[in-house]
Amino acid sequence: MRVFSKNPMGPDDTLARPEESRFLRVATWNVNGLRARLDFVLHWLAARRPDVVGLQELKLTDEQFPHDVFEQAGYRAVTHGQKSWNGVAILARGPLRVVQRGLPGQEGFGARLLLAEVDGLSFASLYCPNGKTLEHADYARKLDWYDSLSEYLRSSHDPRQPLVLGGDFNVCPSELDTWNEPDLGGGIFHTEAERGRVRSLLDWGLTDIFRQRRPEAREFSWWDYRGGAFHKRQGLRIDFLLATRPLLERVTRVEIDRDYRKKKNGLTASDHAPVMADLETK
Repeated sequence: MRVFSKNPMGPDDTLARPEESRFLRVATWNVNGLRARLDFVLHWLAARRPDVVGLQELKLTDEQFPHDVFEQAGYRAVTHGQKSWNGVAILARGPLRVVQRGLPGQEGFGARLLLAEVDGLSFASLYCPNGKTLEHADYARKLDWYDSLSEYLRSSHDPRQPLVLGGDFNVCPSELDTWNEPDLGGGIFHTEAERGRVRSLLDWGLTDIFRQRRPEAREFSWWDYRGGAFHKRQGLRIDFLLATRPLLERVTRVEIDRDYRKKKNGLTASDHAPVMADLETK
């Protein structure tokens, strides 16, 4: 395993964090297999220095998670893993306490939710179901999973308290969030039923930080590995940081870290880019 230096690099040096800063950097990233991406994640942690990170699609069990490696990099971790599929984790520089492992009532659909208290807020890492196709049984299960998530929020959380849901939501909320609405609209990730489930989360009291700060931006967080989609800008925005109102006035910046969808030092990136937001500390 290679451990990289802490000097940020590449064209997005504006995202590098000063040694002394008065903000809390939160992030989410579907790493598409932590074993394959561990060196790449360490490279990003050293360059961007986030405080709290939700990781998705670990594809390993809790026992296989490399806690010691992340501790050497300055991070504690809590996990909800699963062999070969799914799996979520939260990394933090400070103490964190697990509140919920797994979405109540949806345990059979895999390890897809982990929520912890950290740095004065509740932070969840979510890997929402893909759904595969409209004809597949997983599509109806995906909608049901979202309904369970909304019910969990209504029954167990208060939108007046600081909460962030970070993750891969596998939905393009609007035409701005897809490279090709005319052809893809109505298909998986683009249906009114899926978009309605995301609106239900927002109606409960969450806000899509990126869309609030960048209302007209057409930027993406996922690109297919095939067909040169990344370089052709043929992507989808399906990775979000959703926050309750007490956190919105603290947001100073939100970015999709597109530079980390590119190879680094011969290492292959995930097909997702990290999404980061900086919050003023109290």
